[in-house]
Amino acid sequence: MTIPAQQFTEVRLDKLHPTQITVGKLEVALKRRQWSEMSKKARLQALTSHWFPAVLGPEDRYFIVDHHHFGLALLEEGVKTASIMLLKDLSWLDPSKFWGAMDHHRWVHPFDRNGLRREYADVPVHLTHLHDDPYRSLAGELRRCGGYAKDATPFSEFLWADFFRPLIAPDLIEHDFGKALAKAKKLARTQQARYLPGWCGVVESV
Repeated sequence: MTIPAQQFTEVRLDKLHPTQITVGKLEVALKRRQWSEMSKKARLQALTSHWFPAVLGPEDRYFIVDHHHFGLALLEEGVKTASIMLLKDLSWLDPSKFWGAMDHHRWVHPFDRNGLRREYADVPVHLTHLHDDPYRSLAGELRRCGGYAKDATPFSEFLWADFFRPLIAPDLIEHDFGKALAKAKKLARTQQARYLPGWCGVVESV
């Protein structure tokens, strides 16, 4: 997708505000490793192509609605600035109406590492304060290895993470991620998962 350069704004990464409570820390670590292996030219290209979609909120703060893992990885790698693409200016709203509008547009995911909905006030104010959700790491790795297709549904990986929570023990993810991933691959093809975005199973005939 090509967007005119004048529509971008360069901002400090440490001034960006998240719109979710958790990330998969294993996925952040993977992005850090990929970044560390890039040449200077490749890094510049990555920053150019991975702009952050953002909403301008109260007190003229930018709230990013995607690429939280990449943003956190960049911060941890010492990157200072990145480009944002402004989706909407909601800076004139008070905080209550702002978060209501964000929810209406599906631009916020206020769910904790257990998949439970929390208050908007529980959304961290800084990318480095995001909590780890191992099931989000599992869902991200499953998509990378073809377990389901990339989908435009907002926060689709979290929907998959929630699907796996009652089916795969957290200890298995922590102590044998490969085995947990193999189990996730099998579950992802079942009819039980067919409601999820990007499902790649076989539709059973009636």
